[in-house]
Amino acid sequence: MSASSDSTILKIGIVGFGPFGQFLGKTMIKQGHILRATSRSDYSELSANLGISFFREVGALLEAENDVILICTSILSLQEVLKSMPLHHLKRPTLFADVLSVKEHPRNVLLRVLPQESDVLCTHPMFGPESGKDGWKGLNFMYEKVRIRNEAICSSFLQIFESEGCRMLKMSCEEHDKLAARSQFLTHTIGRILSEMEIQSTSINTKRFETLVQLKEGTMNDSFDLFSGLFVHNRFAHQELQNLELALQKVKQKLIEKMNEEKDLNDSKNVEYSR
Repeated sequence: MSASSDSTILKIGIVGFGPFGQFLGKTMIKQGHILRATSRSDYSELSANLGISFFREVGALLEAENDVILICTSILSLQEVLKSMPLHHLKRPTLFADVLSVKEHPRNVLLRVLPQESDVLCTHPMFGPESGKDGWKGLNFMYEKVRIRNEAICSSFLQIFESEGCRMLKMSCEEHDKLAARSQFLTHTIGRILSEMEIQSTSINTKRFETLVQLKEGTMNDSFDLFSGLFVHNRFAHQELQNLELALQKVKQKLIEKMNEEKDLNDSKNVEYSR
């Protein structure tokens, strides 16, 4: 699908052109937008094959007069990357949008580091190369317009996801992180725990156990950097980890109490039989 006649063709510069940046870039190119990219790794050949201009230096990317700078770095490297960007190379006010899996952290860093005239849009596509491989229709896309003066550019960028059928969720960064700590972080944590337990498929799998195996395998496809970023830079995740530990203790205590009840019952029966 190319960009429709009533939508704006955007010039988008992607900072961090790893698997997720490439995944998003392919759809943006398909829609007719003009893409540039930069990354620590050399993706010049891959970019050329996709029809994307690759810049070895981030300063050159910033000078290219993009409508949008799309931040696709890892959570842990965001602050270092942004602080090292030669923002004086920007030639005009630009929309900065991020797609990180936490939201308060990038919002705070972007507001602290960027020039006042730069617009800030925080987003989280709640899908990736695997879950979005057959299209984005019905998949969740969260966003908050943190500091927007140029509504036209912002709307055109959001239209990229809306036109693909995403479920557009306008939400504060705080609310996102609160919900994501209980959903995304908890999912990753349980998947990591299952991996540490080395659970494997068995010859007597139940459907529910197969779901656990799939959860473990899906979680381990993501890097530990992503998982640790979900914890380190989401203040609500800390409480959820404590809640998980407390819940495990409560379940364990209930099992022990039940085991002791059964033992007492059996002991009493044995006494009766011995009489």
